[in-house]
Amino acid sequence: MSLPAPSTPRSANAPRTVETPRPVDAHHTPNTPHTVDAHHTPSKRSSPSTRRALSALRGTASAIDAKTPAHRDRAIDGLRALALLAVPTGHWLLGGFTLDSDGALHNASPLASFGFLSPVSWVLQILGIFFLVGGYASTLSYRRARARGESTGGWLRGRLARLGRPVLGVTAVWAALIPTLCALGVPGATLRTASTLVIQPLWFVGVYAVITALTPWCIRAAERLKGWAAVPLLGSVAVVDFLRYGPYAEAMPSWLSLLNLLPGWLFAYQLGVCWAEKRLGKRGAWLLLVGGTALFAALLLLFHYPASMVGVPGEARTNSHPPSLLVLALAAAQSGAAILLRDRIGRLLRRPALWAPVVVINLSAMTILCWHQTALLTAAVPGSFLGGVPGLTTSPDTFGWTAWRAAWLPVFAGLLLLIGRYARGFEAPWTRASRARRALAGILAAGFAVFALGLA
Repeated sequence: MSLPAPSTPRSANAPRTVETPRPVDAHHTPNTPHTVDAHHTPSKRSSPSTRRALSALRGTASAIDAKTPAHRDRAIDGLRALALLAVPTGHWLLGGFTLDSDGALHNASPLASFGFLSPVSWVLQILGIFFLVGGYASTLSYRRARARGESTGGWLRGRLARLGRPVLGVTAVWAALIPTLCALGVPGATLRTASTLVIQPLWFVGVYAVITALTPWCIRAAERLKGWAAVPLLGSVAVVDFLRYGPYAEAMPSWLSLLNLLPGWLFAYQLGVCWAEKRLGKRGAWLLLVGGTALFAALLLLFHYPASMVGVPGEARTNSHPPSLLVLALAAAQSGAAILLRDRIGRLLRRPALWAPVVVINLSAMTILCWHQTALLTAAVPGSFLGGVPGLTTSPDTFGWTAWRAAWLPVFAGLLLLIGRYARGFEAPWTRASRARRALAGILAAGFAVFALGLA
């Protein structure tokens, strides 16, 4: 999951960018404006304050809709928003804690006790969609930059800066929090667990930065091989999986799985590049959907791949760290479905009430990615001092835990909204930050990384 900057307006026939939307000129009126029924009257049972709040929400949604350029491809933004929301939802639902005798938190997962819930991870693991949309976005952004005469290096520096600022911000803040929490009596084991959770989603940014740098080569591959440009990446992961899981597995070095890291996540990104270059259409999308689904089923039923798409504590094999062939099969099926449903999604998002949340989510993309685990910990760390809080600090090994954890989701979401109100500032350019402050942030971030990775 690129997290690009907002696009510049262009003609309605030009390919659109999927970069993060923002309001445009207030006097711009889309070709197909949406209006709110002025005669709609809320239920008489609603209180005046409720009616005013609903009216304000409708007005805000209509204003956002009216300021959206008519040429904007809402389906692409909707797909990115869906992938973004799946990240915190998956971590909050499938990540739990246990309390030791000292009151310290340790990572746990309900999938360790309830393996039959693994299909839930198939729905929530949609990073394939994120990389697909990212490849689409980066391709259009790169094409526009080159048309303006901007160098490849300049284009890449701008994109990496937008990715790096929020990561630097969250890690620097946590570097300052660690000694503070320690002084307040939070156990060291809890701090280790917290740092692991905070840094867990940030690996994505590093991988994404490397893949973004490969965009010009991905475009050339799409021009030469069309939609088949992603096939060599699939084959590379298949070979590595055969070596590490096949008859020669015991003779293979432990680092062999790392060879899947780049091609595994580049696969869906390359599909997105091909899509943006109009080298991948509906026929290819059907092939991805059917072929990916068939491969996914074969890997599960015939080759006994782990069913969970996320890591489960205590399990020897994992599909996602680094990605296995099962991840690519799922990404292929998801990408095919996304391409086929693009028009329907776009029509659905013509409704202001649905479109407005998509805009807000896209504007806060990196904040959601970087801070959602902090929102979880904001509830769990104080809860650990109260003992076993159902669904929060109790072991995720009962059906009751799943119900309680679902009830906690609105609390986590509310905490993320509160944190994001202040953390979104890290996404904007740090124009007011002096070099000394930037250097200090870098030092703090590096120190937190060392702590989180267990190097100190």
